[in-house]
Amino acid sequence: MTRRLFIFDDPDRFVAGTIGEPGDRAFYLQARKGGALVSVGLEKVQVAALAARLDDLLEAVEATDEPGSPDDHGLEEPVVELFRVGAMALAWDAATEAVVIEAQTPTDDGEYAELPDDADEGPDLLRVRIGVADARGFVQRAEALLGAGRPACPFCGQPLDPQGHFCTRGNGQLN
Repeated sequence: MTRRLFIFDDPDRFVAGTIGEPGDRAFYLQARKGGALVSVGLEKVQVAALAARLDDLLEAVEATDEPGSPDDHGLEEPVVELFRVGAMALAWDAATEAVVIEAQTPTDDGEYAELPDDADEGPDLLRVRIGVADARGFVQRAEALLGAGRPACPFCGQPLDPQGHFCTRGNGQLN
């Protein structure tokens, strides 16, 4: 299968977003520059991990304290999932003081495949290079997105469905 590369240096927009209602949401990363729009699907835990690692990276490199402003607009339509994310990588480019985020399709061994851009075969790849302010805005939006899910049960911490759930800590009663 021929490898596809989607590279966005300083995109107009790079966000995590969802489609659907809490408890039944699909998560996406979306990048746009000019007329080029790419959406890739991923899991909620991957969004959480990316936001946490991105926040840690910015702190570790002592990036300037540029305040980010979260993008609070929905995903751009049409949302066409080009691929499902398997592995991600995160790096700091000291020369440009930018964050590089890579997301690629799953590999047979489940590991991140480091390949040159001119490799003909391999996993599809989305690469986004963003500045510190955009990275901070991404983290803020992702944290808000993750917090907008279903409320947690006060007893067991599991998500509450509108019709309730059987709580293991509540003696199996419907809460």
